Amino acid sequence: MHLKRWLTSIIGIPVLIILISKGGIFLFALFIALVMGVSLWEYYFIVFSGRREKIATPIPAWSFLAGLLMVSFAYIGSLKLMLCLLMINLIGAAILSMPRFKDGASILLVVAKGIGGLLYIPVSLSMLVLMRNGPDGSVWVFFLLFIVFAGDVGAFYVGTYFGRRKFCPSISPNKTFEGAAGSILSSMVIGYSFKYFLLPDLNVFNAIVLILLVNMAAQAGDLFESELKRAGNVKDSGSILPGHGGFLDRIDALLFAAPVIYACKEFMIPG
Repeated sequence: MHLKRWLTSIIGIPVLIILISKGGIFLFALFIALVMGVSLWEYYFIVFSGRREKIATPIPAWSFLAGLLMVSFAYIGSLKLMLCLLMINLIGAAILSMPRFKDGASILLVVAKGIGGLLYIPVSLSMLVLMRNGPDGSVWVFFLLFIVFAGDVGAFYVGTYFGRRKFCPSISPNKTFEGAAGSILSSMVIGYSFKYFLLPDLNVFNAIVLILLVNMAAQAGDLFESELKRAGNVKDSGSILPGHGGFLDRIDALLFAAPVIYACKEFMIPG
């Protein structure tokens, strides 16, 4: 498992670095749209407990279209269009549910899962595109990735070798308080080192608060996806990434961390 994780990272990380730093905004948005599509499929597979006929219904299909539009609107930097799309998605899903209501009120659960999927994945990932579009965008995207990945590695290895006290056993039996502490420490060390060399103008206090908030959000995102998988009786969201599971297993922490760092960058840190 450890070898597969590292081999996947060794192959994937250089590609990601080149894409973010040299690929331009369009290719980055295209990559995010691809990750969004795969992850959204995995999400629906989880929440519908592997029932592909549910994934093929109009409401999830509508959400896939809305997800692509969400990333596109983020690419052109239009928060207003993104906000309008959220409401249009609700209206569209509601209309699509009406002819099927006669078959049972459970169609409303499909509506809720469709709307939840759009908020959970496309909206969160669109924050990365918005951030990439902003000043020093690629640096801030890397800053986020360094914080999240460092926390993930710290939690994994500290939890594996030193973990004793269970953190949230009903959701994830392997999570420990020691692993959570290791995650925070790793994120703080790597994140602050990154800030020192590449974001020297970022205030020290703001940097520490930001790193802590992003790490906490990332850990919450990891637990939330575990909660979804446990509810859906699924071990992994997929098998596309050896040693990591599916795309959703790999980006679950980013889905909560991206909105947090975007909000901090926009509203907490002076421009």
